[in-house]
Amino acid sequence: MKKLIIAAGTGFLGQVLVAHFKSQFDTVTILTRNPIPNQENVHFVYWDAKTLTGWEKELENATVLINLAGKSVDCRYTESNKKEILASRIDSTAVLNQAVLQCQHPPLHWLNSSTATIYRHATDREMDEERGEIGDDFSMNVAKAWEKSFFTVETPKTIKTALRTSIVLGKNGGAYLPLKNLTKLGFGGKQGDGKQFVSWIHEHDFARAIAYIIENQISGVVNVVSPKPIRNSNFMKKLRHSLSVKTGIPIGAPLLRFGAALIGTETELVLKSRNVIPKRLLENGFEFQFGTLETALKNL
Repeated sequence: MKKLIIAAGTGFLGQVLVAHFKSQFDTVTILTRNPIPNQENVHFVYWDAKTLTGWEKELENATVLINLAGKSVDCRYTESNKKEILASRIDSTAVLNQAVLQCQHPPLHWLNSSTATIYRHATDREMDEERGEIGDDFSMNVAKAWEKSFFTVETPKTIKTALRTSIVLGKNGGAYLPLKNLTKLGFGGKQGDGKQFVSWIHEHDFARAIAYIIENQISGVVNVVSPKPIRNSNFMKKLRHSLSVKTGIPIGAPLLRFGAALIGTETELVLKSRNVIPKRLLENGFEFQFGTLETALKNL
């Protein structure tokens, strides 16, 4: 029997994966702080993402484990929020390592969330898994600690893959809806100087890439992004075109900082240049259905 476990699987990306995988597995179990009634072959089990309280039994004989746990970075980087961002990633990964090692028949493959933000701000060249330069600031240090927590513990019976994912564009979540609404209000111009690169992936290709990694047993770190990063100014131009909006007011960095403070977030989410490419996916033969931003936006 094929069994999929998704830790913290009730959010946007979890819903994308459940929709994609529920017909491919006999059972899908979601580990969540807020269980809801079971749905067909999708079951919900309580966990606190910190301690072993019985949920770990669900991992026995699992085919695949996917961990999506982690506090959203869409917040102000106060000291308390920074501690929670780091702890939510380290604690969940550490307790899953503990649970996997306790299993008599552990999951065959464990895919753990990471982030393309692990690479430095880059406008000069593309970052791949082999030659990408990992930087040194709060977000990058969180990513490094996250992956260290994941890979330091050896799990002889379980393949491990870290998913360095960037912006996921989806119809019902992710970055697309707020950018769409901003553009329709007339503020769909470049953000900052517009030269920063945006690494993105369509929600459907995100799920397909995960399935491909599982099918081909790709381990280690994998950039889960589209093949063509695009500068912010061009990204917003194409978004305006897809929405038939002729003009867009640009938002400079000072105004972005002011607005971010008002709504309780950080400008890093739009001003950092994520110039990341999926070298390992392409080398392993993965074909993107939405490889260009035009095709992705047309679908969305």
